[in-house]
Amino acid sequence: MSAQDASQGRRSANRIGTLSTNTGATHTITPQGAPNRRNTELFMLGFAVLVPVFAYANVGMAETGTVPPGMLTYGAGLGALAVVAHLMVRRYAPYADPLMLPLATLLNGLGLVLIYRLDYDDSTASAPSQLMYSALGVALFLGVMLLLRDHRLLQRFTYISMVVALLLLISPLFFPRSELDFGARIWIRIGSFSIQPGEFAKIIICIFFAGYLMVRRDALALASRRFLGMYFPRGRDLGPIFLVWVLSLMILVFETDLGSSLLFFGLFVVMLYVATERTSWIVVGLLLSAAGAFVVGSIEPHVQSRVEDWLNPFHDWDNDVTGPTPGVPDGEPDHLVGQAMQALYSFGTGGVLGTGLGQGHPELIDFAMKSDFILTTVGEELGVAGMMALFLIYALLIERGLRTAIAARDPFGKLLAVGLSSVMALQVFVVAGGVMGLIPLTGMTLPFLAQGGSSVVTNWALVAILMKISDNARRPAPAPAPNPDVEETQVVRL
Repeated sequence: MSAQDASQGRRSANRIGTLSTNTGATHTITPQGAPNRRNTELFMLGFAVLVPVFAYANVGMAETGTVPPGMLTYGAGLGALAVVAHLMVRRYAPYADPLMLPLATLLNGLGLVLIYRLDYDDSTASAPSQLMYSALGVALFLGVMLLLRDHRLLQRFTYISMVVALLLLISPLFFPRSELDFGARIWIRIGSFSIQPGEFAKIIICIFFAGYLMVRRDALALASRRFLGMYFPRGRDLGPIFLVWVLSLMILVFETDLGSSLLFFGLFVVMLYVATERTSWIVVGLLLSAAGAFVVGSIEPHVQSRVEDWLNPFHDWDNDVTGPTPGVPDGEPDHLVGQAMQALYSFGTGGVLGTGLGQGHPELIDFAMKSDFILTTVGEELGVAGMMALFLIYALLIERGLRTAIAARDPFGKLLAVGLSSVMALQVFVVAGGVMGLIPLTGMTLPFLAQGGSSVVTNWALVAILMKISDNARRPAPAPAPNPDVEETQVVRL
């Protein structure tokens, strides 16, 4: 054998040893998990805190000409809430969606800024109490992260959640009506304390719908009859939707709450469609909702007045048609212009870029300027650009929820994520549509933005549940256990 042949033989032997070592390594190495994106979330949280802080300073400069003295306190408080929530997510939901928490923080921060701005017009101090309610919301967020180890545990409480939701919805009927209710009986007031049970019911009823439809979806989807080219469910399968329809009508009749009726009935129809993929459910739902709205709108005065304001928002502009009023100059209106009309004027005044934070006239809206009509402040002072930016933030948060539903590995998680995302989408549509004149006013609060402790606390819990579902969906599958037989019988072919 020549020296060259011997050298080639040694190189071949070394190559075989290297291949054997590498082959063995491929069976013993632990696969790396997907990145959890928590650093991305922390980076985005920085922007979610800085934007409201600069808006806070802008309001102070517009109202007083100086930087507001509480700006640092406000920024520190909002930043502390964001950091605490982030640390809890990093510990208990490391693979959750990285955008949900920053988007919720940004909406909550902008809501605090708008309430602080409106405090100048009605000489109140609602922003500190709203910050306290935000802290309670984050505390509930932390509680969900800590106690809800797996979202599938909620499936055990399917029918219990339905009973609890019904009790929450009807509970305001057992308390005396307050002059602050303005027609709808949706609050429980005990002294200076008030709570809106329907806000908590919207999450609990999502749990019931998800658990019920997961069990009954095959019967609702497959057992049907064809009529006019569409498949309609059987009569006995229509029982649940008729029950929810009657329930929504009872809420509308006894509590005169148009918003909750639209929200809960729309939620059930959406989840039915997602579970069964039957277009007929949408048709049935629209027909039932139209029939119920027509009947109740014909007999309930409070609903009639809201429909009248929607059809003719300028009917309150009297302009001395009925004669002069003492103390009012001739040619001036006899009474305050309606809120629906003032909202339209606010949007028209804002134009494309708005008048600037602190430079509008939201006080003309009167008592509702911090609830559903807080959107008119955005339209007047931030313009169409600000409105589109706000709706884009909501759209991103809803899109991340629906993306979580697609990625969820279990049917209950899919339906629950769809339900929670749909609740927020329907609530934004109902509030924005009512304020902008697309549908009658409902009196609901805009998520995270409007004043209200029940609303902000509930929406933080909603985001927490979505993030737990997202963590379960994005978490990488565990690595398979190594097989020693494969390692011992490796064969390398040249």
